[in-house]
Amino acid sequence: MPLTPETLPDAELSRLRGAQGAGQHAAVVRDAANLLKRWADHRDLLLIHAISLRFLGRIEEALAQLERLAAHHPRYSLLHQERGLCHIARRDAPAAIEALLTAVGINPALPHGWKMLSGVYRLTGDMENALKAEAHVHTLRALPEAVVEATSLFSDGDLDEAEVLTRRFLLTQGDHPEAMRLLAKIGVAHDVLDDAEVLYAGVLTLAPDHHAARQEYVETLIARHKYPEAREALAPLRAQAAADLKRLDATIAVGLGHHEEAIALYHAILADLPAEPGDDGELRLYLADLHLWLGHALKTLGRLPEAIAAYTHAAALRPDFGDAWWSLANLKTYRFTPQAVETMRGAEAAPATGDADRVHLNFALGKALEDAGESEASWQHYARGNALQREVSGYRPEILETNTRLQKEVCTSAFFTAREGWGCAAPDPIFVLGLPRSGSTLIEQILASHPQIEGTQELPDIQRMVLELQGRDHDFDAPRYPGSLADLTPLQCRALGERYLAETQAQRSLGRPFFIDKMPNNFRHIGLIHLILPNAKIIDTRRDPMSCCFSNLKQLFAQGQEFTYSQEDIARYYRTYLELMRHWDSALPGRVLRVLHEDVIEDLETQVRRLLDYCGLPFDEACLNFHQNRRAVRTPSSEQVRRPIFRDGMDQWRAFEPYLDDLKTHLGSALTDWRT
Repeated sequence: MPLTPETLPDAELSRLRGAQGAGQHAAVVRDAANLLKRWADHRDLLLIHAISLRFLGRIEEALAQLERLAAHHPRYSLLHQERGLCHIARRDAPAAIEALLTAVGINPALPHGWKMLSGVYRLTGDMENALKAEAHVHTLRALPEAVVEATSLFSDGDLDEAEVLTRRFLLTQGDHPEAMRLLAKIGVAHDVLDDAEVLYAGVLTLAPDHHAARQEYVETLIARHKYPEAREALAPLRAQAAADLKRLDATIAVGLGHHEEAIALYHAILADLPAEPGDDGELRLYLADLHLWLGHALKTLGRLPEAIAAYTHAAALRPDFGDAWWSLANLKTYRFTPQAVETMRGAEAAPATGDADRVHLNFALGKALEDAGESEASWQHYARGNALQREVSGYRPEILETNTRLQKEVCTSAFFTAREGWGCAAPDPIFVLGLPRSGSTLIEQILASHPQIEGTQELPDIQRMVLELQGRDHDFDAPRYPGSLADLTPLQCRALGERYLAETQAQRSLGRPFFIDKMPNNFRHIGLIHLILPNAKIIDTRRDPMSCCFSNLKQLFAQGQEFTYSQEDIARYYRTYLELMRHWDSALPGRVLRVLHEDVIEDLETQVRRLLDYCGLPFDEACLNFHQNRRAVRTPSSEQVRRPIFRDGMDQWRAFEPYLDDLKTHLGSALTDWRT
């Protein structure tokens, strides 16, 4: 029967391994070479071939095969272990140590790698490191064999096999801290963070002093935006004062809005490190990251000169650091020197520049050249950055369109009438929503200047509830949500509203009676918001489609907003947004206040009075002087809302009009009927 790629791993690989175990290396080399003609970059096949070449004493050929393997799978630990064994055969101890250290660095669950490393260290007279390697061997021997094997599989990226083996072990052997920790790490790798959180909590119940598991637990809580819980979980480690723990503490501080605290922590980490990394490449990368994070915290507080200095330092440490250059561009008011533009151009064109850095560099160059009045060259970089980002995006516009269709089917006027009086009656939240780059940060800044309203940030809590209502096995083509809204009881709706208030409490450091949740994508979930918080205020910020969509096309977001990286995607998103907002106007008349960005620019006071009347609050002059508010602002518009009202950005898209035909075509009727 002819071989297929599907049968190779199951049939041929097991046969070759069996022959290898029986010492039939000449036959293995022959058969593997024949198979490699069809599966030239097959990871396990290349390794099997190299191992048998080594056993036959054909060391240089084995190393050549390992080079071939490294070109396709550079992070495969067994490749580096085998390379170390080849160097041992060549009696090249330094090369063997380097290769074996790389192997165990990738995969700490390699008993043979640690054992061989110990032996080489002994041969070179390095007893201290020999004993350290032997300690790792003893640690692994103390663990169940299945856990060691599963950990090794996980380290080499074989997540599914590792998960099957780990679950089988836990089912037969019961709770085991290392097995549970491994399953949690697999959950993180699969982005199943709620399961990972539960598993890590279980590990720490069994082994409260397991510091590695505690640190991973904190990182998982941060990923879930559970900053108060993360701070509590980190507390037992805080006395260690290690740089990694300070970094986590700073991340938590940022998440809680404690930016001054975060800045102090970043400065403390930097104070313990050399200012110049010399030839230490890893230290250079770490220092660049630290200065970037410091710059973000400074920018949020409006400390612009210090933020610029931090970003510039990061770029100086790593000239191809796209995120540092983009962070400077993202200040909106910053202007690049011609020398900086040439540095970015060189980095963007360099073959060694990473994909993520290249994306950031293109967006930064687009902004730099736009500011210089070079529209054509600017657009080339914006278009290239968008295309590169779209390539790696999993965005599917039909998912939102399906959600919109289902929202219209489920969340009817009759549906809400039947549930009148449900939910938590607290009036505290003010939801500011719509599209990104629609003027929502300006509205937030205006409202947060009122003495009774606190500005927070784009809170993830509604999105998290939606994920729960969708269920674990989410079918994007036939989702449970929003249909699952119909299954909620009055008590459940009230509990969800109370939970939202409890989970957002950590963001309300000023203790004001009202607070703003500025997550723009919440427009998709107004039905849920109304069910659980019927007295919350909802403000839809809207902007002319060409201005709004173009502004999105030249914005690189830190995460999410994947619909902004093509003219067709952003146009479809804008049209779907209009369709859904019209539905909410019909199903919940008067529930949402619409504020047009253009109206705010033309007549600020009238719109401020509209906003405050809708919120049931008295007029306050501070809202007209919003630019004097020194509160933390985390969005790309942070510097713009610290200036008085200006018209500069109203028609920026017109300089790029020759390149926006696709946008106009896909927007269609939205070009004229967007106000209603």
